[in-house]
Amino acid sequence: MKTQKPDTEKEPELPDLNHPSQQGLTRQEAEQRLAQYGPNTLREDKKSPLRKLLAYFWGPIPWMIETAAILSAVIHHWEDLAIIVALLLLNAIVGFWQEFKAEKTIAMLKDRMALHARVKRDGAWSTQSAANLVPGDLVRIRPGDIIPADVNLMNGDYLLVDESALTGEALPVEKHNDDSAYSGSLVRQGEMEAIVTKTGENTFFGKTAQLVSDEQPRSHFQKAVYKIGDYLIVLAVALVALIVIIALFRSENMLDTIQFALVLTVAAIPVALPAVMSVTMAIGAYNLAKRQAVVRRLVAIEELAGMDVLCSDKTGTLTKNELSLVDATPLGSNTDEDLLFLASLASREENDDPIDSAIFEAAKKYDAMSGKLDKAHLLHFTPFDPVQKRTEADVTVEGQRITVSKGAAQVIAALEGVRRQDVETLNAQVETYSKKGYRALAVASKTPDRDWQIDGVLALFDPPREDTKQTLKTASEMGIQVKMITGDHTAIARQTAEDIGLGTDIVSASSLDDQKDRKQLRSVEEADGFAEVFPQQKYDIVESLQQNNHITGMTGDGVNDAPALKRADIGIAVSGATEVAQNAADIVLTSPGLSVIIDAIKESRNTFQRMNSYAIYRIAETIRVLLFITLSIIVFHFYPVSAIMIVLLALFNDAPIMAIANDRVKQSQFPEKWNMRVILSMSTLLGVIGVISSFGIFYIGLRVLGLNHDAIQSFIFLKLAVAGHLTLFITRTRGPFWSIRPSNTLLWSAIATKVLATLVAVYGWYVTPIGWENAMLVWGYAIAAFLITDGVKVAAYKLLDHEDILFAR
Repeated sequence: MKTQKPDTEKEPELPDLNHPSQQGLTRQEAEQRLAQYGPNTLREDKKSPLRKLLAYFWGPIPWMIETAAILSAVIHHWEDLAIIVALLLLNAIVGFWQEFKAEKTIAMLKDRMALHARVKRDGAWSTQSAANLVPGDLVRIRPGDIIPADVNLMNGDYLLVDESALTGEALPVEKHNDDSAYSGSLVRQGEMEAIVTKTGENTFFGKTAQLVSDEQPRSHFQKAVYKIGDYLIVLAVALVALIVIIALFRSENMLDTIQFALVLTVAAIPVALPAVMSVTMAIGAYNLAKRQAVVRRLVAIEELAGMDVLCSDKTGTLTKNELSLVDATPLGSNTDEDLLFLASLASREENDDPIDSAIFEAAKKYDAMSGKLDKAHLLHFTPFDPVQKRTEADVTVEGQRITVSKGAAQVIAALEGVRRQDVETLNAQVETYSKKGYRALAVASKTPDRDWQIDGVLALFDPPREDTKQTLKTASEMGIQVKMITGDHTAIARQTAEDIGLGTDIVSASSLDDQKDRKQLRSVEEADGFAEVFPQQKYDIVESLQQNNHITGMTGDGVNDAPALKRADIGIAVSGATEVAQNAADIVLTSPGLSVIIDAIKESRNTFQRMNSYAIYRIAETIRVLLFITLSIIVFHFYPVSAIMIVLLALFNDAPIMAIANDRVKQSQFPEKWNMRVILSMSTLLGVIGVISSFGIFYIGLRVLGLNHDAIQSFIFLKLAVAGHLTLFITRTRGPFWSIRPSNTLLWSAIATKVLATLVAVYGWYVTPIGWENAMLVWGYAIAAFLITDGVKVAAYKLLDHEDILFAR
């Protein structure tokens, strides 16, 4: 995408930003500038409701319905015209209403995904919506942030900024004081303060409102369902073309034939397919939003149904992410208080970092600690980043300069000048802590007079969440293998895995780099988890699982998780994730833990079952109606239903079908996959049985009851209408139809439409009346055929399942 700087001639005049107040703007100043410059968002190109409604009258399916309406008017079939127009309006209104509901759901999700920024107002730092930023605001930018507006950098060492969304350049750009950084850029490393220079539409690339994209690729589910739709359209067009050709040979009225063919095609094409998809996904997203899962990509709900491996981050997902300092081992002449003092110097309380917070909380038990820290003067601070894995602070304490660093033990041990015996002591203590499941943090210092020395080791503990063990058990019962991924030491990971009931085959990620491809694929597939993992290795692990044909989910929270989240089939940003991780993920959790993912999986499998039922129903109905009508015309030279009846059937069958989105279903205990052999076999079987059943009622009407032509059409029409939703009650279960009770919405919508169809046939609304006696005969026949067909279905599923078992062997 090419981006351009806004027209500077149209920008409002900016205030003087060269000498910003260190206290930030006052609330009054911010409000005045917000009124002057407007919110820090982009205007969205929203279509008017009228344009959206009119769009439903434009496209291949509406064109066919409209053509049929025009032909009805040309040949003065006014009743046909009225019903066809009613069908057209119904499709438009239902589609428009469901789109409106889906947009409301997406708008709610966007609000919850809104970008936030840490801004200084009235001398105090606070987190606010990025939409409220104004030129002149002081903001703090940290790793994992999305830069919320155009800014000038100040007060810090450097930032490593990913500007690929702006320039297409993959390599991050290093920026320093007085450099500009642009809205939408991703901060990879570094921490700086900055002053906002431009907001909203005046930014270089202020895509704040577009962080959640409406345009998403089709999921596996969508591709399969649309393939089914294409198949039905081709089948319908082929049979309709055959009817037209036969009419030509028989020299029938071509205008009537073409109108009939068009209406028949309209009835056969899955007009309700887009609405069923839209309603099902929107309801799924709404249900998950109530369970604290924000769906950024709606089709991810469906992708979850097929997920069989979930790579889970440990900290904050399997554990509480509530670090506490549980032990301290000072080295040399240091005391516990000395060690905590040095660790506090290498921390920043205002950053709200979990490790720093645990250190400051532990330091509070020493009364003199606060005074000692107040006397220390910070000269320079280097924040933690995932590559260096340590912090560093230059400070003066009572006039003496000292440099302190805290971080991963292996990183501290590698500092220049550290003695070998101290490293051995450090490693031994780290191993001891690791066996207890504690995370070890080393502290070191140096002065102008001496090199680095290790001052001690701190033990931090992040306990498992109370629900983790049960959640992992549930996931296993659902056929999902959970693999733990952590940057912690292998011993810590193994102890945590044992505590939460996960397998203890924990592999050090570094060992995978030395393996050949096939061996690595096997190791990744068989391992229960991975420790000492670097960001690139997370990506490689996900990729390896996908190469082994696993539908892979990935959870993460940090900026370095973003590539793996993007690569995974389902990327899940956990509670408290950085803006970058949220931007890369398909689903964002707003409550901690994995249990909400289980809810999401259950919801996705429910969705799959509903769509599977709809697919079998729609194919079976198309075969049943189209094949019966085509054979009747070819063999008996008889049109079994009129054009108006076909339109009425479409109304009665498709209008309430969207109730399937709320239907009760039985969740599969294993990941779902589209089995087109079963779908096509079952739908073809049910369709053919329906054709035979329809010819049976045709024979009864013609030979047994001796009905005239028009009455036979009404007789058959009622049978097709009653049997329509009865077919759905067959397809929605693999066992007997009563094995799963339908939802009230589905049940009563079916009853209501069938009662209406009965009244149409009995009293002759737009058709020839057949009376209550004949109508009850049709109902009895349809119910008997329904029961027989359901028994055949159960037997067929047993046969197909047996074949699947033999095939698997």
